[in-house]
Amino acid sequence: MEEINRSGKHGILMQNCSKLSVSGVTDVDSFDEKQIKLFTDCGELSIYGEDLHVNEMSVESGNVSVEGTISALIYGDKNAKKRPGLISRLLR
Repeated sequence: MEEINRSGKHGILMQNCSKLSVSGVTDVDSFDEKQIKLFTDCGELSIYGEDLHVNEMSVESGNVSVEGTISALIYGDKNAKKRPGLISRLLR
């Protein structure tokens, strides 16, 4: 069994407001074509845009790759209580 990489490092790389790579993702709460809600080592991250698609989502590495027209990245409260996300619900 592989060990999950939770080194506590969070990073974002965006190219031309159309490709986004996020590391340090601990959970995915929800996603649709206009909004993606992630939980990272730095708190909740909401990604807003149009035609958003999650291309890669790796629980093991904590990496998420998104494509579409990205218009905003907004961090929420790091200490806010989160409800069980999509990954947690799938792994039950």
